Amino acid sequence: MSTTVLPSYEDATARYEPVIGLETHVELGTNTKMFCGCPTEFGAEPNTQVCPVCLGLPGALPVANRAGIEATIRIGLALNCDIASWCRMARKNYFYPDMPKNFQTSQYDEPLCTDGYVDVDIDGETVRIGIERVHLEEDTGKTLHVGGATGRIHGATESLVDYNRAGIPLVEIVTKPVPGIGAKAPEVARAYVTELRDIIRSLGVSDVRMEQGSLRCDVNTSLNKPGEEWGTRTETKNVNSLRSVERAVRSEIIRQAGLLDDGGRIIQETRHFQEDTGDTRPGRSKEEATDYRYFPEPDLVPIAPDPAWVAELKAALPERPSAKRARLREDWGISELDMQSVANAGAVELIEETIAAGANPAGARKWWMGELARRANETGVDLAEVGATPAQVAQLQALVDEGKLNDKLARAVLEGVVAGEGDPAEVMSARGLGVVSDTGALQTAVDEAIAANPDIADKIREGKVAAAGALVGAVMKATRGQADAKTVRELILARLS
Repeated sequence: MSTTVLPSYEDATARYEPVIGLETHVELGTNTKMFCGCPTEFGAEPNTQVCPVCLGLPGALPVANRAGIEATIRIGLALNCDIASWCRMARKNYFYPDMPKNFQTSQYDEPLCTDGYVDVDIDGETVRIGIERVHLEEDTGKTLHVGGATGRIHGATESLVDYNRAGIPLVEIVTKPVPGIGAKAPEVARAYVTELRDIIRSLGVSDVRMEQGSLRCDVNTSLNKPGEEWGTRTETKNVNSLRSVERAVRSEIIRQAGLLDDGGRIIQETRHFQEDTGDTRPGRSKEEATDYRYFPEPDLVPIAPDPAWVAELKAALPERPSAKRARLREDWGISELDMQSVANAGAVELIEETIAAGANPAGARKWWMGELARRANETGVDLAEVGATPAQVAQLQALVDEGKLNDKLARAVLEGVVAGEGDPAEVMSARGLGVVSDTGALQTAVDEAIAANPDIADKIREGKVAAAGALVGAVMKATRGQADAKTVRELILARLS
């Protein structure tokens, strides 16, 4: 059996044109489920937040959650969509263990929101992502495969189902195909999901936490030769981090290019992204709409939003994240390029919250875009999950501003914070990392440095005060970086004047 030789990403995008599309699911932060009164709190004991309605028991009738409808309309308005004056729910029939009714209450040919767009900036260029539809549905339960090494069904000894999530209101946001972006396709995908997350978070309708599954992304990818029709797409399911969205698109482009180079054909299927290897694995053949046997939901009345209510919701929308970034850029005194880097790193809100906790803009940006961004890249996590909070970063910067920590010591303290050793003051105390500025404690180290470097000391006595830097360095080394450099310099010059 021949093995496909995978091209480099650069070769793949030089010969093929990628087309991407994204289907993003957002769990709404309502107090109760979409069609019943069960609570939606995350992390409850399995199967404790269920009732006859969300379990699909005979005779149970659903009632729509107004808060879920309102949140969906607000999302649609924020994405520049048209809001339907009349629409209805439908039954989407499929038979999976995590769908207790054997159908999902969703929307099919009459979605609540249609024809919108989102603009994202990539290297100074604006890319417009068209929104095909925003529709409301209910989430499924969660299947847990246990007894195996991977957490997937292959190799598992048993499977368990938790229906707590079944029935939670879920909004699906489907983009139009995005062609013409070439090698930037992975960056565009990540930028879109980042912008979408920021928009939804600004509305306050979901916490959009990918690690908890309240924001999940399916990534569609296809390739075609320049000038030819679009190729067959694959759908990489449930990608659960911004970094993985980018990696999944890149991986599929390389895989599909290698297969096409070998004369093979792309199969329309779902695939699963492997976090450890960075590639995708086949799932199942992809269903078409007809396979789901949609029909109107007979137990729910149609949805007909009052135009006056929609206008009221539109007028009350919060500041758009793009407008907010422009305002913050002015407040922080940074360039458009720097702000784009902050946005791409997912650090806008983190820096904003750090400043709100008392840090200056330069200090807040320095830590999030420097040391913490480096750690996030090394560990492969999103910046928000790196292990430090905005309040802790503000406390760290305060210790620097007060002269209790220098830059080197602050990095060591931050290491302890990220490791879970406590807040900055606690780590500084426990590790003994505070700056020593007491002249009595430092004088001995200064005298020893002078005695060990008589030639340098003579130069300083002769008036060459720039040479003091070498003695300051010697004292800093002797005190493991804990001496206050300014105080040390003053002591050296006073001793040798």
